Amino acid sequence: MALVELIMPKMGESIMEATILTWLKKEGDTIEQDESVLEVATDKVDTEVPSVHEGVLKEILAKEGEVVEVGKAIAVIATNKEAIVPKSVQSPDEIPSVNEETLNLMAIENHSDRPTNGIPQVRIDTSTRFYSPLVLNIAKKEGIDRNELEMVPGSSKDGRVSKKDILNYIKVKGEGQLVATATASPVPPEGPTTSPSIHAEDEIIQMDRMRKMIAERMVDSKHIAPHVTSFVEADVTNIVFWRNRNKQSFKQKEGVNLTFTPIFIEAVAKAIKDYPMVNVTVNGDTIIKKKAINIGMAVALPSGNLIVPVIKNADQLNLAGLTKKVNELARRARNNKLTPDELSGGTFTISNVGSFGNLMGTPIILQPQVGIIALGAVVKKPAVIDTPHGDAIAIRHKMFLSHSYDHRVVDGSLGGMMVRRVADYLERFEMDRKL
Repeated sequence: MALVELIMPKMGESIMEATILTWLKKEGDTIEQDESVLEVATDKVDTEVPSVHEGVLKEILAKEGEVVEVGKAIAVIATNKEAIVPKSVQSPDEIPSVNEETLNLMAIENHSDRPTNGIPQVRIDTSTRFYSPLVLNIAKKEGIDRNELEMVPGSSKDGRVSKKDILNYIKVKGEGQLVATATASPVPPEGPTTSPSIHAEDEIIQMDRMRKMIAERMVDSKHIAPHVTSFVEADVTNIVFWRNRNKQSFKQKEGVNLTFTPIFIEAVAKAIKDYPMVNVTVNGDTIIKKKAINIGMAVALPSGNLIVPVIKNADQLNLAGLTKKVNELARRARNNKLTPDELSGGTFTISNVGSFGNLMGTPIILQPQVGIIALGAVVKKPAVIDTPHGDAIAIRHKMFLSHSYDHRVVDGSLGGMMVRRVADYLERFEMDRKL
């Protein structure tokens, strides 16, 4: 019998750690290969971790609530196979590090020492103490410099500071239990310093974990990218008539509903191929041009939160394939069954605000992408059209498209032409098209 380690898997780009939510198995339980053993949470998604071996769960190495780095052992499984997985990373030099760009982005200036009162001081050499990007980002936003961060007690292995640790530190500090020295250099606040007034009839609602993450990401995106939004109006009458004519037969043939979303995604993918410089990311002063066209689509959850599953290589799928993929990802999103891979790797995003009855929107870019298109509601309105006998007024189905883009790398001409091209593809949709 061999002992193998269950390793915290990599769960998407830039994911350095995950929090263990619940162990689904206990020590001594039998585990089948690919059977879910525990639930974990990252800053992107909650998901289950399956076992890559069958055997018996011999030992649990990480407790519920503990933050574990990717690549670290979280359990030991006894198997009947002659295979032994090497032991987990232990030395500081082998701990996965944040790349230079992330450190530059989340750097915290060294203003002054800030001794604490009431919380034990922990001083660790800055060259060896590891901070996750999430912890660094929270510290930056709260005005916590590097020296002060070193004094935050860490509850994770080797004294590492988890998200819970730094949030608890901020809470205690806000309650006045920490006293900064009079000589400490002031850190300029990033938002209002006054607390909102609360009345007796007001209801106080604590943000859930996903809402907190959404808030952090939206604020970060606004800080990182100068947003500009261009608007166009598209005549989608042909699409409306074509869909009405084909939706019943498509449902009978394919077993899924034919919606507008896959048609919009197809048009966006075509426009990206025409204007590939909107399918990029920014790394310092360099631009990374993405070959794959992976389009994320914002999906509203029953809780009211939004999640963005990704359709990989959307330009390589036909309309039937896109329709099936859209329906599948939307269903899995609402049932909290998406995998980390289905939430990562996006290069451009769409948000169908029309599903909420909105005419248009000014969406916030999903980092590290540089563009997102909001699709407004399709509405009937009178419009002037060309006829063989001259201009005429007719009832047409129209919608607004709004393209928010990162003005660091996408200028107004490119951003405007790209969304205009999307509208062109929608307006040129062929009425006799076959599925």
